[in-house]
Amino acid sequence: MVMRSRFSHRSPVASTMDHSAPSAPRGAVPVVRIQSEAFDVGHELRCLRQSSDGQWDTRVGAVASFVGTVRDINEGDAVRTLTLEHYPGMTESSIQDIVQQAHQRWPLFNARVIHRIGTLAPSDEIVWVGVTSAHREAALEACAFIMDFLKSNAPFWKKEGIPKGDRWVEAREKDAQALKRW
Repeated sequence: MVMRSRFSHRSPVASTMDHSAPSAPRGAVPVVRIQSEAFDVGHELRCLRQSSDGQWDTRVGAVASFVGTVRDINEGDAVRTLTLEHYPGMTESSIQDIVQQAHQRWPLFNARVIHRIGTLAPSDEIVWVGVTSAHREAALEACAFIMDFLKSNAPFWKKEGIPKGDRWVEAREKDAQALKRW
C-alpha cells in the first residue's frame, strides 16, 4: 500500500512493534496481523482451513490466497530495501473493515490478512491474504477485493531504498482504477 491523500506524506508514528486486531468471531487466530517477522504461507493456509476446534473445516470447497513480495526494480530503479510504516490501531481497524466488507459481499467461512512492517529486501514477502468459501468464484473474488482495497485504503507508508537514496512510494492511478470494478 502506498500514501493516500488523506494521510500526511510521512508516517505520524514509526513503529516496528507488532499489533494484532481482535480475534475472529470463530475463535480462530486473529483475522488481521501486522508484524515485522516473516510468515510461513503453508502454515497460514493450514490454519485458514481449520475450524475453531482445530479440525479441518469440511465445509470449505475453495481456498484462495495472494502473496505480495518486494520487487527488485521499481520505476526503472534498483530497489535495495523497502521500509513499511503504519499507524498502529488505525491500520488494523482499516483492514478489519475491508475483511468485514468481503464477508458481507461473499459467502466466506474465513478470511485472514498478514501485512509486514519494517525494512524488507527484494523477494521478501510483504502481505498475505487468504480466504475460504464453499466455491472458487467467491473465494477468488473476495481475495482480489481484499487485496485491491488493502493496497489502496489501508494506512501504510512505503519508502524505497534505491541507489540515489530513499524515496517515498506514491499512490498509483491504476490502483485507484482497480477499485472501480467493485
